[in-house]
Amino acid sequence: MKKFLALLLAAMMVLSLAACGNEPVEPETPAEPETPAEPEVEAVVAELKSLANKEYGVDYISLYEQFGADTTIADVEEDPETGFAYIERDGVKYELGLDFLTMAMVYNVEVPEGGWWQTADDVYANWWKLYMQRWNYLLPEVPLYSNEYYDLYNAQIEGVVEFPTNPYWSPAAALIDWTSAKADNSIIIGNTTDLSGKFRYSTFGGTNPGAADLDVENLTVGLETVATTKEGGYQWNDTVVAAHEEVMNDDGSKTFTITIKEGLLFSDGSPVTAKNYIASTLVFSTPVAAQAAGKDHMSAMRIVGYDTFATYDGTEGSGTKELSGLRLIDDYTFSVTIADEHVPYYYDIAYAGFAAQYLGIWLGDCDVADDGNGAYLTDEFYAKDGDNYVMAAHILESSRNTDTTYPYSGPYMVTSYDDGDKSAILEVNPYFAGNYEGTTPKIAKVVYKKIISSTQLEDLKSGNLDVIAGITGGDETNEALALADNSNGAYVYSHYSRAGYGKLGFRADYGPAQFTEVRQAVAYCMDRATFAKDFTGGYGGVVDGPYYAGSWMYKAAVDQGMLLDTYATSLDSAIAVLEAGGWVYDAEGNDYVEGVRYKKIPAAEATENDKNYKSKDGAYVTTEVNGDYYMPLVLNWYGTTDNPFTDQLLTGFMSNENIIAAGFNVQNQIGDFSPMLDELYQMQVYGYYSGTPMYSVFNFATGFTSAAYDYSYNMTIDPAMYDDYSAYYIKDLADAYWL
Repeated sequence: MKKFLALLLAAMMVLSLAACGNEPVEPETPAEPETPAEPEVEAVVAELKSLANKEYGVDYISLYEQFGADTTIADVEEDPETGFAYIERDGVKYELGLDFLTMAMVYNVEVPEGGWWQTADDVYANWWKLYMQRWNYLLPEVPLYSNEYYDLYNAQIEGVVEFPTNPYWSPAAALIDWTSAKADNSIIIGNTTDLSGKFRYSTFGGTNPGAADLDVENLTVGLETVATTKEGGYQWNDTVVAAHEEVMNDDGSKTFTITIKEGLLFSDGSPVTAKNYIASTLVFSTPVAAQAAGKDHMSAMRIVGYDTFATYDGTEGSGTKELSGLRLIDDYTFSVTIADEHVPYYYDIAYAGFAAQYLGIWLGDCDVADDGNGAYLTDEFYAKDGDNYVMAAHILESSRNTDTTYPYSGPYMVTSYDDGDKSAILEVNPYFAGNYEGTTPKIAKVVYKKIISSTQLEDLKSGNLDVIAGITGGDETNEALALADNSNGAYVYSHYSRAGYGKLGFRADYGPAQFTEVRQAVAYCMDRATFAKDFTGGYGGVVDGPYYAGSWMYKAAVDQGMLLDTYATSLDSAIAVLEAGGWVYDAEGNDYVEGVRYKKIPAAEATENDKNYKSKDGAYVTTEVNGDYYMPLVLNWYGTTDNPFTDQLLTGFMSNENIIAAGFNVQNQIGDFSPMLDELYQMQVYGYYSGTPMYSVFNFATGFTSAAYDYSYNMTIDPAMYDDYSAYYIKDLADAYWL
């Protein structure tokens, strides 16, 4: 009405002014009053519901599967207080979980029009920030120290100053540029992680490789088409690749065609051909390899035709024999076509990355062929003896081959391995063409051994060790630096900040650790800053997420205003999040007063693992009261032996006064690294798991030294990939779209 009166008054003023002139003026017709706008309806926020006892594909699917393909960074709304990210669809506001954010980070990198994003880097860093903020809230692991690293060398190993190590370039990678002045032209390096003998494929049967096994694999598998550089990037390997071509196809897929150079040789002098680059991708996408490994590695999962190829078991109708997106074009040329749902990809050059593997390792006497419809494995590969694939036994045996039965493609070859003292001897591969810079190794022999932190300096001084990598901790660092500084040049060192951290890791789908408030409460109970200072002796600090502070994306996210909780030590905060999460009962379902807290899990949401959960000593068990289940706030922790980190956790975590006062009980097992991994995986990867889950807390370390920061599929809630790809075994409820 006010607007109408204003218009009417204006019209009257026009009439009045017109009367003063010589020409008559037609009076303006008053405008019609505007219809009041309908009030905006606020979007309803989607409810986060338990996934327990629900079926994927029937009750729910992933939010990314539902909306991911149609989402750009411009569609995202960020809560300025929490840092949570949301998208709105059809009047419903969906919180974005870890799976959605990690997928979008690398696949949804197109630059939208009209925004502030100018490049794919801008978009990637924005998704990265949102992921980091979500991770920081859910806290699937607790970072406890991020340290400065010192690598200490026997000065007879020359070139370490000119060609130094860094977070992306370990001694095992850098030694190709070094020389040895020792009489036998050797170098002795070590790792506190056990060698297991899985040198041919260090992740075989598992999710994460052992650090020592991975070093040996990287020393012995090479001639890769795409190389990881010293700076932590990707580039085409001109030593290997004669030509390459990239084509975007009309259906949205992308094809890389690669021609390798003729004359490349394995360590036995036999020729390297295109077959050697595609064989392992085929093998580790079959039910044959899945039977051998006890899991499906899904090596070709992004390649066109994977779904039907992966189901082929050698029988008609079981799938397709050919992998249509992987083509053997001629003796030195092959191509790979990436399915449209995996394009565009921020690190798409990695799709073209293949390393040369001798056919006999995984194929025995079988072969790779292509009749025009895609590469395939010859029929005998799928032969069975009863219910077992004959080749599965061969693959299992080859995965632990530790000699020269099969030749190598990398700069070195394993000539012997001692499982007793966890040591291996590697000798130079005389036929190695060179790394991406064309460099060939000059040190004739590499001895790789298990070392103990407490005695490694004595090993170095006695000549039983030439390189100690990653020295950290106050006492250890001070002692190492003093040794070098007072050695009259006998020892030298290099220094860099660690791209990673030591941590309390959780099996975040089992026991109390499956609940966000429990993981947060652990962080609040621990004085992480003091823990880091004590452990590193001042040579390090603590981070608040899975990042390397020296990385470009971290710096970009900080510039974008990244919000991270530091989880400042506070017993009150720990108790508050536990109470908010429902840890307010005793074992009988009464109100909590003292001792160990319990949480009520409704019968409809309780899994068998929930119902059977108990402390390591059996003193605390899940109890049933009136049909519901009450779980004790007991954390069973597996720590590794001969490890000062484990030692400090005995007081900093297990018997921490805040932990006890908050209502936790922590019980532990101390053992070797491989059994610990089996308990984490809850499967017999190394042959130790009993079959009954027990532990949900583990201490080890993680690193961000890959050329790609990519966690896509590692946060999946899809059971088809969950066991094989989970980084933390976390199921973010925000990632579920309910059908």
